[in-house]
Amino acid sequence: MRTQPEQQAPPVQRLRIRYAKRGRLRFTSHRDFSRAFERAVFRARVPMAYSSGFNPHPRISYAGAAPTGSASEAEYLEIALAEVLDPAEVHRTLDDSLPAGLDVLEVVESGGGSLSDLLQASRWRIELPGAGDLTGVVDAFLAAETVLVERMTKKGLRQFDARAAVLALDVTVEGDVTVLDVVLEHVVPAVRPDDVLSALAAVGEVPSGLVPLLVRLQQGPLDRETATVGDPLATAQ
Repeated sequence: MRTQPEQQAPPVQRLRIRYAKRGRLRFTSHRDFSRAFERAVFRARVPMAYSSGFNPHPRISYAGAAPTGSASEAEYLEIALAEVLDPAEVHRTLDDSLPAGLDVLEVVESGGGSLSDLLQASRWRIELPGAGDLTGVVDAFLAAETVLVERMTKKGLRQFDARAAVLALDVTVEGDVTVLDVVLEHVVPAVRPDDVLSALAAVGEVPSGLVPLLVRLQQGPLDRETATVGDPLATAQ
């Protein structure tokens, strides 16, 4: 008869963490980050709670990870602890244990509920060096009811409406860089910033060969009346 695995004690505290992916570390995949974070937890000697079963693992819940290659100031995860700790101390020790470019920005105690449910929309900054004035293209996109784009997914080539997920889109020119400020609702299938660029090219003339810099500025609860994104950590407390 197979021996039953030891049952782990339930967590005594849950902490929610906002972190950033900056510089070259924006090319870190979600899998690479999760490995780096687990090593950081070990180096920082954070007393993690573990799952039960034959292969216990630290209780870490990731939510709403940005696509590989995108920088972000608003990535979130939740950890479960076996001891009650000061969130400020966890902030310091984890940030010291992660490489520069993967930066812990905020740690708060969880107020319960689902962190993923709070991540309803994202605000992105898209920088397009040399794109020129795209005001007409943006106006045409916003005036359209539907703009279909295609993207290769794990399930093959998918076609979906990029326009439906865009709640706000502004364009400015800063020197020789065109900047798009876009608020995207988290829908299924997900619409990403690069899908917005494909949609703009579908409705107007966008210079080819551009190398965009994508930066997620915010991620959190959505206020539909103002098309703004709130702070999920403030909401969770």
